[in-house]
Amino acid sequence: MEISQILVIMINKIQGRKMNRKELLKGVKRVVIKVGTSTLTTQEGKLNEEKIKLIVKSVSELAEKGLDVVLVTSGAVGAGMGELNLNERPKSLSEKQALASVGQVALMHLYRLLFWAYSKTIAQLLLTRGDFSDRNRYISARNVCNALLAKKIIPIINENDPVVNDELKVGDNDTLSALVAGLIDAELVIILSDIDGLYDKNPSKFKDAKFINLVENIDENVLKAAGGEGSKFGTGGMRTKITAAQMATKIGSNLIIASGADPRNIVKIIEGERIGTLFLKSGKKISSRKYWLGYGTSKKGVLFIDEGALNALKNGKSLLSVGIKSVSGKFERGDVVEVRNAQNELVAKGISNYASDELARIAGQKSEDIERILGHRYDESAVHIDNMILI
Repeated sequence: MEISQILVIMINKIQGRKMNRKELLKGVKRVVIKVGTSTLTTQEGKLNEEKIKLIVKSVSELAEKGLDVVLVTSGAVGAGMGELNLNERPKSLSEKQALASVGQVALMHLYRLLFWAYSKTIAQLLLTRGDFSDRNRYISARNVCNALLAKKIIPIINENDPVVNDELKVGDNDTLSALVAGLIDAELVIILSDIDGLYDKNPSKFKDAKFINLVENIDENVLKAAGGEGSKFGTGGMRTKITAAQMATKIGSNLIIASGADPRNIVKIIEGERIGTLFLKSGKKISSRKYWLGYGTSKKGVLFIDEGALNALKNGKSLLSVGIKSVSGKFERGDVVEVRNAQNELVAKGISNYASDELARIAGQKSEDIERILGHRYDESAVHIDNMILI
């Protein structure tokens, strides 16, 4: 059976249930709203102030309803273009970063004025991957967000583009919004974009493309269909949104991808209207610490494991040295490492009990032989299951 046929069966099955959005989203108190560049800017790349006014109005309405709202915003480069009266985006990284540094000031000034009209106070947080990967900085950012929300202040978050490099870069605000959801324990993430949700194939190329209203499980069929030829997934636009959905649903957040053409969709979604594609939260929520470990941290090295070790991990067992085939990178005990299978596919992330040179010596060896080989043994496992998350 082809993937598209499987998806159609899934769609019919889901739509046949007529699941009530109000019921599914009942109890939502904290919301992360991500607005992308396509939603915030005109075709020329400059800020669309009329659209931003409607976004601010909708966010303010949610705050009036008693919801805690965090806004993850793009648009700094667009704002910079407007400030400097440019019609084309620069191509070099340094020029883009310079433009973002100018634009971030203008963007926040605009947000401040617009939210002020609704008697709302805002705060700015510019984050990088380092703020998520360092546990102390992560907890600090979490505490700041909670303190702001307790005072009914609306945090506005963006990546710190002017100073970030590839190593410290989150990469996109879809991923950033999912990381923020874990940071503040949000029950819902709304991603506004230039697409109205997920289809079984590209609706601009295939007239028989079917809209998917609800996704209960992001399985291989969904990923393959979305990543196939003629899909926005392949351009990177939908790819990052599905990745964000995979992340958010694991921490216990529902996620909705919806069109940003009408910013009123923000309020309509909260009111229970069937707008966009809803990705249902996982039935088994992982802890905030494991979420941080899996998605917030940066890896220092890689452990390649055999099939037996992979099966053990899937059954909730720790990673033992006997199952390690090879070690890549230089890291110390306590650093975060990736765990990959023979096909180089990422299967887990965890905190190593041994340094890279130690693991290289005990790879493929039994746990009872570790002390004989190294002269010491910190733990019988290379990575303990309590310090690991399967990806």
